[in-house]
Amino acid sequence: MSRAPELKGRAARLARLIPVGGRRGAARTPFVLLVVLLLGGGLIGLLMLNSALSEGAFKLDDLQRQTKNLTDEEQALQRDVDAYAAPDALQRRARELGMVPGGDPAFLNPDGTVKGVPSAATGRPAAGTAAPRPPEVLSPYPDATAQPSPGTTVPSSPSTPAQPSPGTPSAARSATAPSTPPARPSPTPGR
Repeated sequence: MSRAPELKGRAARLARLIPVGGRRGAARTPFVLLVVLLLGGGLIGLLMLNSALSEGAFKLDDLQRQTKNLTDEEQALQRDVDAYAAPDALQRRARELGMVPGGDPAFLNPDGTVKGVPSAATGRPAAGTAAPRPPEVLSPYPDATAQPSPGTTVPSSPSTPAQPSPGTPSAARSATAPSTPPARPSPTPGR
């Protein structure tokens, strides 16, 4: 029986340390409010994040659809370009414009000599096409008011090349180079 008084003493000391019911409920209220606020804020944040992600997904879907449409259009245009650039299509279009196949070409070397023997184009334009325009004859001097330098002579016709005077440096170059017909400008603009 010696233990009973000892247990009573301990129970009295413990009763003093543990608060009585009224104070216990007041201490829990701020903690419960804090947990409820954290959970509510987390749910609202998740809802906003989910809305932003779904909006981005819709924009991404629209952009992917637009990219697919533009890619399809690009491929269709590339097919058209390839069809127009095909050799048979170019030949057909050239015949419609009244062009004929060219003859053998000749090439100018950097030193002014001619490599190869040029030949004229043969053939007749297809029926029903416009006759090609003759090339324009250009003046050797771009400005009509400009006069030639005193050491050169003006050609009398477009088919006769100008003969420089013997004292000019170009006379030595033209003496070594074979005589070639003058180049005519292309009637096609930009070429």
